[in-house]
Amino acid sequence: TMTRPGDGLERRTETVGRVMPHVEVKVVHPDSGLTVPRGEPGELCTRGYSVMLGYWDEPDKSAEAIDAAGWMHTGDLASMDEHGYVSIVGRIKDMVIRGGENVYPREIEEFLYRHPDIADVQVIGVPDEKYGEELMAWIIMKEGADPLTDTALRAFCAGKLAHYKIPRYVHVVDAFPMTVTGKIRKVEMREEGVRLLGPGR
Repeated sequence: TMTRPGDGLERRTETVGRVMPHVEVKVVHPDSGLTVPRGEPGELCTRGYSVMLGYWDEPDKSAEAIDAAGWMHTGDLASMDEHGYVSIVGRIKDMVIRGGENVYPREIEEFLYRHPDIADVQVIGVPDEKYGEELMAWIIMKEGADPLTDTALRAFCAGKLAHYKIPRYVHVVDAFPMTVTGKIRKVEMREEGVRLLGPGR
């Protein structure tokens, strides 16, 4: 996908544009594989000359990524508006299911960036006996700012985010765990979150 020169600022900054010529895209329900209605989130799939043939000497991995009809399943959560503009809303593996509600951490992260004392934030899901998963916000504070408490963060979110999207736990850190290539290690963050919360919460 790509935006066009004539697209307005909002579409150029908030979407990844429309599908390119000779390429197909669709947004499907991650479980059923059926195309979702416009505006609803689902997995972004693409098909065409730009899609790889597969992984070298890894047929099982290739079959996971590219289905029998030639659609590559990107693992990206996206939505498409009525004009064909695609917005990326997160990654399937990062999606949190809290009490039956699908929660997209990226949406919450983008809201929390509005807080004047937050320099960076990552939201993850941690196991919860009642809801299946609960939200934990890992936060890097701006220099000189006091650490945020769970209560203060919930007060900041109240009335602006749906109740099930408000992080229950806050963990203030100096840095996020990173891979050697500079990607945030959310799996490690989840493991640490479980350890910090301990049993019986």
